[in-house]
Formats: sequence, C-alpha cells, structure tokens
Amino acid sequence: MKITMAHGSGGESTSALIKDVFSKYFKNEILDKLEDSAVVSGSSKIAVTTDSFVVTPLVFPGGDIGRLSVCGTVNDILMSGATPKYITCGAVLEEGLDIDLLDKIIASMAETAKEADVIIVTGDTKVIENRGAEPGLIINTSGIGFIDETKEPVGPYNLKGGDKLIITGNLGDHHAAILGCRMGIENNIKSDCAPLGDIVGKLKDADIRVHAMRDVTRGGLGTVLNEFASASCCNIELSEEALPVEPSVKEFCGLLGLDPMYMGNEGKAIISVHKDDAERALSLIKSAKYGENAAIIGEVIKYNEPEADNKVILNTKLGGKRIIGLMYGEGLPRIC
Repeated sequence: MKITMAHGSGGESTSALIKDVFSKYFKNEILDKLEDSAVVSGSSKIAVTTDSFVVTPLVFPGGDIGRLSVCGTVNDILMSGATPKYITCGAVLEEGLDIDLLDKIIASMAETAKEADVIIVTGDTKVIENRGAEPGLIINTSGIGFIDETKEPVGPYNLKGGDKLIITGNLGDHHAAILGCRMGIENNIKSDCAPLGDIVGKLKDADIRVHAMRDVTRGGLGTVLNEFASASCCNIELSEEALPVEPSVKEFCGLLGLDPMYMGNEGKAIISVHKDDAERALSLIKSAKYGENAAIIGEVIKYNEPEADNKVILNTKLGGKRIIGLMYGEGLPRIC
C-alpha cells in the first residue's frame, strides 16, 4: 500500500494512517490523547532544540531517517548539559511512499526513543505531491530537556586553558556510509547513528568537570573545533596520530580524497574537560555504550587572550603543523 494525497486530507485516511502507523509505535499516555499540543511536566530551566531530517537514502547501513531524527535531537539536548525528556515528530510524506517502509522507519524511531529514554509526546503528518523518482520522507523534530542548575554551565564559550579534548569514537562513519550508499560502493561501513545519553550520564554522575560538548555532525570535527576556539578566545592543538578513524573509512577517504576532519558523524561528540579529570573521563566514556573507541586528541593551549589567533592546529604524523580552518564550500548534502 502507498501513501496517497487522501492520507493528508485530515479525514478517514489520515486517521487510519495515524492509528495504524504512528500511534501504534509512539503509544503513551500523553500522545494517546491526540491533542494539538501536549501538556507535560515542566522545569524551572529547560533546553529546547528543533531540527529537520532530509537524508537520502531513507534507510542506510547502520540506521534510517527515523533513528537519525531521534539521535540528532537527543544529542543536541545532551550537548547543552541538559537531560532529554520529550520530543515531537512532524512527518512530511510524499505521495507514493510505501506504507510498509514508513512503518519500518516509525518503528525504528520509537525503538530509538525508548533507548534514549525520551517520550514522543505530539506530532503532525502532512502529505505532499511526489517531487522526484523515489517518494521521499522528511521528519521534523523538537526536543525538550531539563537543566540541573546546580551544575556548571556547559558550552563552547566555556573552554579553559589546559582542558583536554576527548572525541568519543571514530570519525567519519556516518558520512562514509551515506556516500558509499549513494555511489553504490560496496563496503562494510555502517553509520554511527546513536544516542549519547549513557556517555554524558556517566560523566555527570562522576562529577567530571565538563566545560563544553558538541556532537560532531555536519561540517565535521574541524568546523566544531573552530567554533570552540572562536567562542572561547583560545587556540586548540590536536595530534593527528591520536585521531581515531576506522581502517575501512580511512581507505574510503583515500579513494575519494576526503578528509575525516570534515566528515559528519551522528553518534560522536567532542568533549572538553578539566585537564585533571581527563584520564578518568576517558575511562568512563570507554566503559559507556558507544564510547569504546574514545580518545584524548588534543588540548586548549591558550585561553581568554584577545590577541590570540583562535586557531585550530593539527600536529601531523610527519612532524609538521597544519591549520585546520572552517569547512569551505558545500559538504556532502543530506547526511542528516
């Protein structure tokens, strides 16, 4: 069975689609009321994010657009130091989309929400005309998380001199998986699409002095670290030898002339921690789900000096130094 324009009419077909697909997987006492807005318990201070997911193909090695949408939303909330609690789901369906495929994607979304310990509390469905050869699907989400105001604020503006930088795993997996799919290149690369709650939770529980966190998505690690350096008026120095890249991804990059520093991930974060907490933080991350390949890759070498150049410097394997700038031009489109 395929999506038709009638599924977006607001009538019987719409009700049947919501009941047979979305409500079946997202069932909870808040969503079951099927109101236009959800009433939820609150907090004195919250983190809010919103995102839209347009990845092609809809299903890829290691994930799909449903899992991706939850991971992207949850991880954005986590990076602010908040605990994710609620998310929304808006789905724009193209006419002709296979309902069995939609069912699979929504089931994946629900399963990932359960893993991330968040509740999908409200949503919306729209149907539009098919705009291409293959009917598509766009998912829009918003996320809400609660902030513990007793903890030190976390953000790119908060790096301290001497901080150690920890990447939670291998670079470039998601980017390579999507591009390999599109180009029909046979390989064993899978997306790293994953929620990072276990990693962040272990650091919080151990009172690790975390100063900044950011998930490494579009623009890659190089772009994120430049944003850190600019926001905190600091220089950042990295070790090329310390950067973790899976061998098959490294070979893929060599084949296509790609740089893992600018490749997107969907289950990795860069975390800046107090230098005295770095080894303990690394051990905790490695013991957490999705953190087994974590590594300390660099440090903050200057802080709060207006005259600093705010550079990201990579110490290469050959003994030279390379300036890592912001990504120039357009990266791979539609990786999220």
